[in-house]
Amino acid sequence: MNIELLGIFVTVVFQGLYVAFKMGKFEEKLNILEKKQDKHNNLIERTYKNETDIKVLQEKVKVENHRVRDLEDVLK
Repeated sequence: MNIELLGIFVTVVFQGLYVAFKMGKFEEKLNILEKKQDKHNNLIERTYKNETDIKVLQEKVKVENHRVRDLEDVLK
């Protein structure tokens, strides 16, 4: 009876250690994925900002072109 309980106890301890090891590996992989996700999100944010800046610059170019045309018309 005591040997059976000892065997069960040892089995439970080893299974607990195995699960703890696997959880450590899981957390490590999760941290790596989080870092990759942060890099991706940073890229998306920068891309969005660049697209917004491009739209603003395009609008400024349109305004400047319009002003140039108006000045050309005045000179004619």
